[in-house]
Amino acid sequence: MRIGLVAGPWIPVPPVTYGGTERVVDTLARGFAKAGHEVLLAASSDSQCPVPRVPQMQTSDPAELGFTISELSHVVRAYDGLGDVDIIHDHTLSGPLYRYGPPGVPVVTTIHGPLTSSAKDIYRAIGRSTSIIAISRDQASQASGVPVRRVIHHGIDLSTVPVGAGQGGYVCFVGRMCPDKGVLEAIRIARQAGVPLRIAAKVREPEEILYFEEVIKPILGPNEDFTGEVDDAEKYRLMGEAIAFLNPIQWSEPFGLVMIEALATGTPVLGTPLGAAPEIVSHGITGYLAATNNLAALIPAAAGLSREQCRARAEQQFSAERMVADHLRLFADLIEEQGAAGVPDSVALNQNL
Repeated sequence: MRIGLVAGPWIPVPPVTYGGTERVVDTLARGFAKAGHEVLLAASSDSQCPVPRVPQMQTSDPAELGFTISELSHVVRAYDGLGDVDIIHDHTLSGPLYRYGPPGVPVVTTIHGPLTSSAKDIYRAIGRSTSIIAISRDQASQASGVPVRRVIHHGIDLSTVPVGAGQGGYVCFVGRMCPDKGVLEAIRIARQAGVPLRIAAKVREPEEILYFEEVIKPILGPNEDFTGEVDDAEKYRLMGEAIAFLNPIQWSEPFGLVMIEALATGTPVLGTPLGAAPEIVSHGITGYLAATNNLAALIPAAAGLSREQCRARAEQQFSAERMVADHLRLFADLIEEQGAAGVPDSVALNQNL
């Protein structure tokens, strides 16, 4: 197959630090190429993913993250440069609505964000001509009227993730600095348990800076070690030496890459049973899911779980190879359908959920 991949214009593929979607795109691009397929990536010009890339792409100002005009300009260049591909996997929001792509080429898109009312309106329109992937069964269950073709969980390249010993004597939190991610709750949980907490969080966007300065920074004390944003090597070291990974999310997160990253390092996850968390964490085996006010009491139990079992679950369920294979099966189906019917089949609602 000749596979065209489209990422957003603001964050490089792979990301240097934060960037969940871009990390997934990088893993897919490398995996497709490793499986013997031709890959052409349209991404920001500062991307370093080692596959052929669409020329003359640009990098948008990170301060314009989410701006429609930045993404549309990027999409126009991307589709103009993709040329002779068999299928396009578009990870932008506006790209699947673009009407000037290569004629007769199936387009598939992945829902990476929450399905708000406005987002559902957009994806219902996208679904008229584009096949849609959900990243969790929980996300698909909220996609009323959106024709979800398939659910495909994220995966990561486990060869890049070392297994830690869990001997650091602390719990850790890694994520964005915002209320939904539960950093405030993580602080309270660690204090209640009397266990040191190490925090690595992205504090870059205005609302993240405001939340940190007004809510989190004033309450940081000797029990907390705040290190800011970290690269992959430091993140995996931080996770791998923790006795447990705290993920007390306060919203229905569509997936949660940090949870599978923690499991890959051998570290059990303690979190709330919201969003996709029950699809990732096996309660009592690779962690515990409970209400926020019950998590502190579960830290000793989590610390006693098998780190080998945590890593094994990551290998069984969340490997890059599994994610790549799931996508390739879908792509093959769509290309076959395109050849048989002349149009992509984008109406198989909730197939294989």
